[in-house]
Amino acid sequence: MVKILSKKWRRYKHDPKSLLLFLLVCLAACITMIALLFIIVYILIKGIPHLTPELFDIKYTSKNVSLLPALINTLFITVLSLFFAVPVGISAAIYLAEYAQRGNKLVHIIGLTTETLSGIPSIIYGLFGSLFFVKYLGFGLSLLSGACTLSIMILPLIIRTTQEALKNVPDSYREGSFGLGAGKLRTIFSIVLPCAIPGILSGVILGIGRIVGESAALIFTAGTVAEVVSNMFSSARTLSVHMYAISGEGLYINQTYATAVVLLIVVILINALSNFIAKKIGGGKVEI
Repeated sequence: MVKILSKKWRRYKHDPKSLLLFLLVCLAACITMIALLFIIVYILIKGIPHLTPELFDIKYTSKNVSLLPALINTLFITVLSLFFAVPVGISAAIYLAEYAQRGNKLVHIIGLTTETLSGIPSIIYGLFGSLFFVKYLGFGLSLLSGACTLSIMILPLIIRTTQEALKNVPDSYREGSFGLGAGKLRTIFSIVLPCAIPGILSGVILGIGRIVGESAALIFTAGTVAEVVSNMFSSARTLSVHMYAISGEGLYINQTYATAVVLLIVVILINALSNFIAKKIGGGKVEI
């Protein structure tokens, strides 16, 4: 780090404006890292001392406020949401990046729609899921309603990141495949997609982070029952909803910090697993 700063200093010492901008960028990066480390350390300090065996009982009661049912439900709803969103998102991105003509009005409309969906607050998704999935389709407050709502939430993110990953694959790869006689579809699935896997996994990781940390939309769609779901139509409380529920009561603040520690560990493990898969399959590294 010192060597890099010294090289930058020699490069910018005769250009005060560039040096000022460089220092501001470094300051912003340091502030971001310090804020992140402060949050992580604060959660660990406050939560680790309260991680007790009672918090991991399979049965939730008012005495142990176990987080294990919520943790299991979180894994279920994450897998189900990705099952709905990933195939649709990747397929849409393939059409936009590989098949649609540039300047097409339909492509412009789809891009505008995905950008709009990305900026909608999660509470709006929750209200939509409550009206459409819970009431109109009759799914009720259930794991399925929550997963369908979350899949719509993360769909724009997966489409955009996958589309950019496909665009970053060099055209020479496609031209070489076509020159060897491969068709369009075979080129996409044999050449382009494997090269784009690290970027695609970046979008999936960000989507998982949004699923795991979501609470507002799930309160209206999945419910708050603190039990392990028996089927897709059972009400389910995730870790984030569990934290919201027990913190709102004002009696289990220490357990709330402990749940935050578990949630943090889950996110870190998911990121590590995704990086491992990206290295094994795509030969690259997932960078967020």
